[in-house]
Amino acid sequence: MKIAFFTEMGFIGNTPRTHKNMRTEFAWFVALNAEHIPINKIESVNTKYDLGILIIPKNVSNFVNTDVVSNMKRVCSKTAFMQEGPSWYYQSLPLNESMWFLNQMLSVDVVFAHNNIDKQYYEGLLEKPTYINPTLMIEDSIKNLPKVERGGVIIGGNLGRWYGGIDSYMVASLLHEPIYAPQMGRMQKEELGVDEINHLPYLEWYDWMVRLNQFKYAVHLNPNTIGGTFSLNCAYLGIPCIGNVDSNTQRLCFPKTSVDHRDLNSAKKIAKKLLNDIDFYNEVSKTAIIEYQINFSEDTYIKQWNRIKSELKG
Repeated sequence: MKIAFFTEMGFIGNTPRTHKNMRTEFAWFVALNAEHIPINKIESVNTKYDLGILIIPKNVSNFVNTDVVSNMKRVCSKTAFMQEGPSWYYQSLPLNESMWFLNQMLSVDVVFAHNNIDKQYYEGLLEKPTYINPTLMIEDSIKNLPKVERGGVIIGGNLGRWYGGIDSYMVASLLHEPIYAPQMGRMQKEELGVDEINHLPYLEWYDWMVRLNQFKYAVHLNPNTIGGTFSLNCAYLGIPCIGNVDSNTQRLCFPKTSVDHRDLNSAKKIAKKLLNDIDFYNEVSKTAIIEYQINFSEDTYIKQWNRIKSELKG
């Protein structure tokens, strides 16, 4: 099956396995041997594809006057929408943009979601065949990361509600380790003045994995269900992560440290147990590594997609 992804990124063509910033969408391109086409170049495309997958960016102002899916149908036998961000995000846009977004989703043949709970939402909203497209890592560049003595706790976002960062910080503070956070797009500049949190600079994916490998604990009580790359990265490295049970990567890889994102009582109890019970810590770490391989390895991803392809062809 010949697959193309249509996104806001500017390049055309395939992504090599040696790509230095192998974040999730690039990993999908690699595993599926898919081509990438910029949304704003779609009208000039003449190559035919069996499946075209649209990833609508969070800023849609440049696309609201274009019927993107109609242009995709000109060259794609089947069209699909791939979730990017929370499933509700389109409703936070100005009305004309949210209606354009909804109409694009309603126009495709198939929908891909991040998590089971998102799949349920899209099935109800759009009444279309909906599949999980799992978050993925291409492991080539990180297979031989050095073993290091781990310390510190990393929270999976900043202090705004989007990331639930204050909740994560309150739980992380119980682990009696220096607390770190990545600098994300919605970070408020005032956060740099919060002495209790050390902020990492923006890091490309490989450098992020090298730095993440140095942490002992992770907390990510994000109220949104999105790709779950933070939990997945932690699972690959065996770093116990306390996080949102509605995220597939968190729930499957960390069954004993997953909570409702609002259940801070349970999250705090788990943090204390990780701190004081080394057997529990080691069990969570080992389970994460095993479940990562079972549920999210590249081999598993390809097998899942082979089933999806068979159904789409049928």
